[in-house]
Amino acid sequence: MCLAVPMRVVALQEEIKDFGFQLATVESDGIQKEVRLDLVDSVPEVGDYLIIHAGFAITRLSEQDAKINLSLMREMAAALDGQTSDKNSGGELP
Repeated sequence: MCLAVPMRVVALQEEIKDFGFQLATVESDGIQKEVRLDLVDSVPEVGDYLIIHAGFAITRLSEQDAKINLSLMREMAAALDGQTSDKNSGGELP
């Protein structure tokens, strides 16, 4: 399964002339990652939210949409964590 995650831009690096792409540092839940901006639909600014997949920014999205998506992802993770703990507490294999 593929998963693209909303992350906030915290820094933009200078364009790399030899390769013609730009990098951004993005952050979510205290995790920072450097991503390429080759595929993004428009050049982001610091503070913008991007959908990140496999090290590439794919598209920009509003802060409201990013927060909704992140909240839903956290809810799903919590539900799966609880489900896994309940299933395995009886000593049975899943």
